[in-house]
Amino acid sequence: MLSSFEISFRTSGSIQRLFPYILIVLFTIPLCGVAQQPDSLKKASTQVTTSVRGQVVDDASGQSLPGINIKLVGSRYGTTADADGKFEINAPGAFTHITFSYIGYQTITKIIKPGQVNTLHIRLHDSQTQLKEVKVVSGKKQRYRNKGNPAVELIQQVIDHKKQNRMESADYLQYDQYERINLSFIDVPSKLINGRYFKMYKFMLDTVKNNGQTQVLLPTYLSEKQYQNYYRKEPSKSIRVLKAQKEANILKFIDTAGLDVYMNRLYGDVIDIYDNNVFIITNQFLSPIADHSPNYYKFFITDTIQTAKEKLIELSFTPRTKGDLLFEGKLLVSMTGNYAVRSCELNVNKQININFMRTLKITLDFEQNPNGRYFLSKSDVKADFGILKNKGLGLMGERTVIFSNYIADKPLPATFYDGKELQIAPDADKPDTSYWAHNRPDTLSDHQSKMYPRISRLEKMPQFKRATWFAATFTGGYAKAGPVLIGPIGTFYSRDSQEGSRFQIGGRTNPELSKSIYFEGFGAYGTRDKAYKYNIATFYSFNKTPFYRYPNDYLKASYLNDVNVPGRDLSTINQQAALSSFSTGKTIYWLYSKIAKIEYVKDFENHFSFDLAFRNWNQRPAASLVFQYNDDANTLVHDITTSELNLAFRYAPHEQILQGTVYRRTIYSKYPIMNLQINHGFRGLFNGAYDFTSVKASIFKRFYLSQLGYTDITVLGNYLVGKVPFPLLNLAPANQSLAYDEDAYNQQTYLEFVSDHYAGINLTHSFSGFLLNKFPLIRHLKWREYLSAKILFGGLRNENNPLYSPNLFRFPVGGNGANGTYALGTKPYIEAGVGIGNIFKFLRIDGIKRFNYLDHPGAAEYGVKFSFAPDF
Repeated sequence: MLSSFEISFRTSGSIQRLFPYILIVLFTIPLCGVAQQPDSLKKASTQVTTSVRGQVVDDASGQSLPGINIKLVGSRYGTTADADGKFEINAPGAFTHITFSYIGYQTITKIIKPGQVNTLHIRLHDSQTQLKEVKVVSGKKQRYRNKGNPAVELIQQVIDHKKQNRMESADYLQYDQYERINLSFIDVPSKLINGRYFKMYKFMLDTVKNNGQTQVLLPTYLSEKQYQNYYRKEPSKSIRVLKAQKEANILKFIDTAGLDVYMNRLYGDVIDIYDNNVFIITNQFLSPIADHSPNYYKFFITDTIQTAKEKLIELSFTPRTKGDLLFEGKLLVSMTGNYAVRSCELNVNKQININFMRTLKITLDFEQNPNGRYFLSKSDVKADFGILKNKGLGLMGERTVIFSNYIADKPLPATFYDGKELQIAPDADKPDTSYWAHNRPDTLSDHQSKMYPRISRLEKMPQFKRATWFAATFTGGYAKAGPVLIGPIGTFYSRDSQEGSRFQIGGRTNPELSKSIYFEGFGAYGTRDKAYKYNIATFYSFNKTPFYRYPNDYLKASYLNDVNVPGRDLSTINQQAALSSFSTGKTIYWLYSKIAKIEYVKDFENHFSFDLAFRNWNQRPAASLVFQYNDDANTLVHDITTSELNLAFRYAPHEQILQGTVYRRTIYSKYPIMNLQINHGFRGLFNGAYDFTSVKASIFKRFYLSQLGYTDITVLGNYLVGKVPFPLLNLAPANQSLAYDEDAYNQQTYLEFVSDHYAGINLTHSFSGFLLNKFPLIRHLKWREYLSAKILFGGLRNENNPLYSPNLFRFPVGGNGANGTYALGTKPYIEAGVGIGNIFKFLRIDGIKRFNYLDHPGAAEYGVKFSFAPDF
């Protein structure tokens, strides 16, 4: 059957989660900034004039390099290259040498003819030296201190002036944005390249220089987009209009609806160095100009640069603790009085607690606008990821964003800001090469420009279409057969104590059959219970979007006949049942359910949604579970039926979604997720046996604590009105499997607690390695520490307690291998845990302690849970 890890690593969905880690990501473009070695001043001659003009490009890609610092040696005269890498400098005097320097590139010096016009074409090479900590050496070793350190005093000025320098200080702002994402496999094994199968694909291969070495690469993904952005400070509103987009992609088998969002998240959708924290590679890094950055970084003044317009100070910085989520790099700070960041380079050291990452380099360039502020003009992120740290198959990724045409403090009509946050122009899809040649603000590298025609040729090859089919089946969990998708393949076989071996086959239709009408279903058979299970559902999509895609707007009718454990969600039981045979105790309570349901689901663009449904649910107990009245005759009840009207609301402001072929996952951010569900049961309607009303609510919020990690908090509550037997009460979600479940009570047994009102709080804190990084003997393991706690308050009114009220079902009795069912008492249920994660980069082990109700049969004070959760 399936392994015990599948509760958190489900076959089809988890492959999509693992793909970025197995294949790896990232790559960026040039560098930013203007840096050079200090030089002495030399009195200029006024008798002759020396002129130098030309262009500076990257030696590897041939791309122009803007912002290059150019200076005549032995003088105060200098300039910087423009957006096209072009420059011109005219200075009085007879100069013989000129230098070109750029953060991350090797500084070069060229001989020029004094008193003449010189034309140069400069090619800069990547610097192969890592930034090292600057040390002051004297007869006695000096300790680094913040107090009295001029570098710290300068960075404090930058911090104090953040508010006035950042773009958001403008009341209104408009600007254009060009965004490009490029992915390429690197270090493709030579056995694969030279193999018989790959022979037909060799036209896709290219070479590129990376850190001074020539590498064979296989381009896989290139996306270009153009936006117009509008910002209003009060009341806060941001609007993005997608004007044009183009894509070439051989990774279609991993579902580009999710890839695009995920790649932007990895590369830092918005990299704002003026924020206290920078989100990139799914983690939160402390900015070098965060409010308390001197407590975590060491700063050094490493250069002074005088341009024609301003004086710049180069500040180098490095983490105090190498393993923490901190950058190292350089800042160029303007000394014109506003202490604005002119450019920066952000790198990471090899000891950082990030998995699979070989290199990471971020460069930011800023340009001064007419209002005096320095606005971001270019953002580049470049990285090399691989399973092995220094060799083997990897993936280079590049995200380049260019900002231009800033207009500050010129509002548009008020009605304009009432529009949607994301708007797409009707003719946004622009595949023409000529359009991008005229509207792209920079030029593609040689290997990027070849991607569009090469991938177009590749997509027409029958062999590639077959390979893509197999890859899509493996990663997506469904096998495509024309308009039908067969799967999920992870549910074909499972095993549990009630069914024995379970065999299942299922599928669903896709838009090739109809863009409005969809079908889904499965059939299953258990060898032990010798029972058939099945599900059939049909959807009508009002917005012609598949029901498994955002946004939903569909009407669904379904009928389900299946088995599950009481308290477990029927919508996920087929994915989780495999773990029943790997549990910490016997699973002896089972239910056979028949559910007829009709529902309408609607998602709005602001990520508010609702689900209105009518459900007729028949429950029949199985195994050791019985429905038995608390009368003198102990009357047995074969089954019960309820007819319910359900209304659910969900609101997740600013939500980003990673969409797969099976699951839709929220990419967690600082914004809360709120849920409200109201259920009402009707007695006498379609054999419904009970009248009741249940109101359930929850709020989830992630709190980012910078270097201390993050805390996930869920507050939940429920209140049920009406007299009902225990199968209809609130069943606390228990977890007897070996896998850790963040949403369940991991030391409870199934059906242990029932209530008709409760309130609870679930807390999980991840230190992201902050504490373990401080221990020399274990910090190289890059383990990460977790704390968790769950508290459940509640109770059961006498009217719903079979000990005090007649015509109710008796609770299952504990003892003789049975766990028993109990009313949640006046004291809260409490459990807490300590976990160590990132063991071998994927394994997490949690030790859980249960603090009370230890006298219940089957209750264990301590437990150990495992989860298989690879992450960066």
